[in-house]
Amino acid sequence: MKITGRKITLTGRVTPDEESIKTAATVDEKVKDRFERPLISFRISVTNRCNVNCFYCHHDGIVPRNYEMTAEEMERICRVAKSLGIEKIRLSGGEPLVRDDIVEIVRRIASVGFRDISITTNGVLLGRYAEKLFKAGLNRINISFDTLNPETYRFITRRDYMELARDGIKKAVKVGLNPVKVNMVVMKGINDHEIWDMFQFCRENGVILQLIELLKTENCEESESLKKYHYDVRKLEDELAELSTKVKKRRFMQDRKKYFIEGGEIEVVRPMDNTQFCKNCTRLRLTPDGKIKPCLLRNDNLVDIIEPMRRGYSDEELKKVFLKAVNNREPFYTDFDDAQGSE
Repeated sequence: MKITGRKITLTGRVTPDEESIKTAATVDEKVKDRFERPLISFRISVTNRCNVNCFYCHHDGIVPRNYEMTAEEMERICRVAKSLGIEKIRLSGGEPLVRDDIVEIVRRIASVGFRDISITTNGVLLGRYAEKLFKAGLNRINISFDTLNPETYRFITRRDYMELARDGIKKAVKVGLNPVKVNMVVMKGINDHEIWDMFQFCRENGVILQLIELLKTENCEESESLKKYHYDVRKLEDELAELSTKVKKRRFMQDRKKYFIEGGEIEVVRPMDNTQFCKNCTRLRLTPDGKIKPCLLRNDNLVDIIEPMRRGYSDEELKKVFLKAVNNREPFYTDFDDAQGSE
């Protein structure tokens, strides 16, 4: 695919995206951690079971199904989160669509009244669920889809589901989910040569392409073996800057940039091992077995909320549990000694 463009200067041309403007209007009202980072979104892992086996996945251990939170429990936790100012929910896994009650989960959470509800999925079951999820209250969706090549797909996922996933992307657009994003983890020697083919596929189908840089973390035992697949996206971002006619910045999503190129859109997700990622983090997470996770890169400061709930805690008492998790938040990577709360 040939992309034409003109070299431009980014200075003064990068503007906040519409979502950042909406969020900024209410940020002063948000609960903030000790480092003055507002809490805006809540990512709920509804399961860590999955129907594919991507070799780069950060497996955190399988939680047996009988330990997973129920749809009713998730709804109540979300009501507590909403009372503290959280306005965006993302459901993830594992693969969230392997839950038989995923439509009920979305319907219950949608009844709470959040501004935005989204799901991250591999898309394999999306053809079956897209319309039901949309009608239940899902706003938008991200589909993990790294390649358009069937052999490469089998190599990455150990499964032969590429056509199902591709059809699921198209079905998501058709039923009205908006935006629909494709998450492509870029890997050297595996799919880095497919970036522009994937961009063309996304542009033709009205989908945003989100390019993700592969990252090793302490949660991934195989991280050392993944080094050979690391693809530095910095040079790619320079190319995107030259080709784009407009660039917008997502202020409350680690200052990610969105590049608009010939009717399409590309967003780049840089590694988490940097101070900018931590400085701009506005998210709490919830594990499938009901523990609030204050930091993506740590497992030593989790706060159990499901056990107190099952013991009969009131909503006011559960708010205190939530605020304990907020108080546990601190930047994993930091280069500022004078940050508030660092004393």
